[in-house]
Amino acid sequence: MGVSQRLKSRFRKFLQRPGTTVDLAPLRRRLPEIEAREDALAALDDAELTAAAAEAHDFTEICAVGREAAKRALDQRPYDVQLLGAMALLSGKVAEMATGEGKTLTATIAAYGHVRRGNGPVHVLTVNDYLARRDATWMEPVYTLLGLTVAWVTEASTPQERREAYAADVTYVSVSEAGFDYLRDQLVTDIADRVQSELATAIVDEADSILIDEARVPMVLAGSIHTESDPVHEAAELVRDLRPGKHFEVADDGRSVAFTAAGLAEVERRMGLDLYAHENVEQLSAVNVALHARALLRRDVDYIVREGSVELIDEMRGRVAQRRRWPDGLQAAVEAKEGLSATAEGEVLDTITVQAFIASYKTVCGMTATAVHVGEQLREYFKLEVAVIPSNAENIRVDEPDRIYSAHDMRDEALVEEIKLAHEKGRPVLVGTLDVKASEQLAAQLAAAGVPSQVLNAKNDAEEAAIIAEAGALGAVTVSTQMAGRGVDIRLGGSDEKDRERVVELGGLYVIGSGRHDSRRVDDQLRGRAGRQGDPGGSVFFVSLEDDLIVRHAGDILPASPRMDIDGVVHDETVDYAVEHAQRVAEGVNHEIHRNTWRYSVVIEQQRVALAERRERLLTSEVAAIMLLERSPEKAKATDEDVLSDAARAIALFHLDRLWAEHLAHLNEVREGVHLRALGKLDPLDEFHRAAVPAFQTMFTEIERRTIETFEEVDLSDGWQPEQAQIVRPSATWTYLVHDNPFGSELDRLIAAVGRRLTSGGE
Repeated sequence: MGVSQRLKSRFRKFLQRPGTTVDLAPLRRRLPEIEAREDALAALDDAELTAAAAEAHDFTEICAVGREAAKRALDQRPYDVQLLGAMALLSGKVAEMATGEGKTLTATIAAYGHVRRGNGPVHVLTVNDYLARRDATWMEPVYTLLGLTVAWVTEASTPQERREAYAADVTYVSVSEAGFDYLRDQLVTDIADRVQSELATAIVDEADSILIDEARVPMVLAGSIHTESDPVHEAAELVRDLRPGKHFEVADDGRSVAFTAAGLAEVERRMGLDLYAHENVEQLSAVNVALHARALLRRDVDYIVREGSVELIDEMRGRVAQRRRWPDGLQAAVEAKEGLSATAEGEVLDTITVQAFIASYKTVCGMTATAVHVGEQLREYFKLEVAVIPSNAENIRVDEPDRIYSAHDMRDEALVEEIKLAHEKGRPVLVGTLDVKASEQLAAQLAAAGVPSQVLNAKNDAEEAAIIAEAGALGAVTVSTQMAGRGVDIRLGGSDEKDRERVVELGGLYVIGSGRHDSRRVDDQLRGRAGRQGDPGGSVFFVSLEDDLIVRHAGDILPASPRMDIDGVVHDETVDYAVEHAQRVAEGVNHEIHRNTWRYSVVIEQQRVALAERRERLLTSEVAAIMLLERSPEKAKATDEDVLSDAARAIALFHLDRLWAEHLAHLNEVREGVHLRALGKLDPLDEFHRAAVPAFQTMFTEIERRTIETFEEVDLSDGWQPEQAQIVRPSATWTYLVHDNPFGSELDRLIAAVGRRLTSGGE
């Protein structure tokens, strides 16, 4: 079976596969026992309750004690469904709990339970620093009553603060900060410099976002390197005034661009060289990446410029992707395009994907409002099952069918009118847009129609919690990118709920989506902002047949003349099917790209584990000194024992870290070029393994060779001085995340192309 047929087969399975969830019956049977403990626990004083908490080990007692502690510390009695969620987390599952159902308290009871059952310490992994600090501070009184310590880590935390925070029973930390600490700990030369303890249990908040959307994102630890020149800025100047159509052409999918013959000739004329000559490969790469930045990446869609720097936008959340960079010079190219100086990228010292980092924990569980859609992926990548926890109160939100329009202008006009009508009645409206640019355009259209609005997007994400907390106020209109304040409650009548009854009478919060996202989960998350805890609410999506999602993935199956009203609303079953189908295919494409990336990373992670084991032995034992006694006995025996121990360990660790960095750079080059081998009918993954495995095997021999060579050259008569051996580590290190290449690899584009062909049923 050829690669195209295999991909088609996988797509069909992905699109047809039903979701399966965990049976909650065994957990429900514990609820009467938990309730039966309530009176006895209520009779205890605080000290007695803390003593009882230290003895709780089974699910029943953990939940009963946890409920009593929450009642006292927060004046909140956890609902039965929250206890079901806690038991699901204690069972190592992903709990799907609707918005507003109290996931933060659920996680607290589960974290306490994991510690008491011997699975600590527990890291509660969040999506950002704000939630890590907020939740740890908010839940601290509960943990204190339960006899546990709790702490938090943010980007601003010092090494000592991190060390103390990770020493707590429960630590709240963003997944990226935890990952960066892990990477830094992997490069210490003294055990005392480590900040993290054992990676025992991770409770992943917003599990679908972290475990699926961010799973393949590499976290990077970089070191300073000296660079002579910046060819990308020069290239950006060259392509700045090139004309589309004449000098370059953009592909229909908007993911690739190429010079025309005239454009290439013009660039070569200005540079005064043959770009395809072997010695000019760096200039050719710089020109191509500058063209990609110029033609394909859009300000206020793919990135924003704020305070003199380019900040990338997370397409799944609409927020700024904190400390995220594009790969392969693309970041510098966009900075050059915007007239900014290039920020340092440095040499990669170590890197690990979010997926591989989380897999390093012995126990993983999580919670989110939208897990079922990715249940199969959670099972495939993490062996995690989904437990769907029912809502405490019936969901009475009214979800209307999509309103589909033939064109953007008709859709936008109707959207503004719908918002205006709701606003005039006083009903609060939350509008979800697909990007920053769309949010600002809609806000301007509303202002022109006399409707004031609050705008929430990546440009003012620091104000997110404050803005979203008031989105339910009487007459409020909030225009947001898909970030929509996950993790912050929207209370009807405003944060103080003073107009709650009036808003309830008007039907509650009205959520409107201006276009479908590539992921149904993101749309469901937006819908879920209304109708929390039995509140009334409503939702509807306004869709245009000119939306990118539909043009890309369903353009071929749209009828030429769909049935529509005079105002442009389409009423056609074929169109309804096409919109849903486009979204499913987009999800399938992204899933297949995820799987492809994961397959390449498996061998790298296996190599990382092997290397980490060797490094740990070097760091914690006398292995390096013993090796030198065997391989360079004369000098080793003539060296003071303590000096030999320090020198051997430092030299061996330096060369191991140095060669691992070189190995990662080599694998990146292989990965970038391996698609070319597919043109010769070779399997790219096989070819990648064929290069990666022997390179790693020879690395260990080279580490030993360089260690002995350095040891024999260095003068140890006056003790051990790393500077004399020229093994000085980078003077500065920093961390960042590599944002997905927005254009994908050649293999990614093949996968996407197959997905598009499937929409028309092509074989």
